[in-house]
Amino acid sequence: MQQVRSSFGFAKTLRLLNAAQYRQVFNENLVRAAHPHLLILALPNELEHPRLGLVIAKKHVRNAADRNLIKRITRETFRLQQHELPPMDAVVLARPGIADLDKAALAKLLNKLWRKLAKRAQQPQRKP
Repeated sequence: MQQVRSSFGFAKTLRLLNAAQYRQVFNENLVRAAHPHLLILALPNELEHPRLGLVIAKKHVRNAADRNLIKRITRETFRLQQHELPPMDAVVLARPGIADLDKAALAKLLNKLWRKLAKRAQQPQRKP
């Protein structure tokens, strides 16, 4: 297997690829980072690297070009932050109003949420 953490690429091994992988994060998420425009749910994985899944609903972002821009910026911030993140499966969900953010504001918000997620993932988990 290739060493995925040695570069800053976004290989297929860094993505959540099927519904079962998404479902597991939605059902068992242990770590969250939230903002009125974005929510990131995460679950530790057994791999040596983090993986990313995106849910940018048409309901919240009507324009396809805007949805694609949000996905591109999210992937780019993840790609640059992946070495700081622990092994986890993360799903980024768009919330209403996200399309009103410009590129710089969205990137800044995502970087803040990735740092918050990494910090929370390092803390011992509380059982409800």
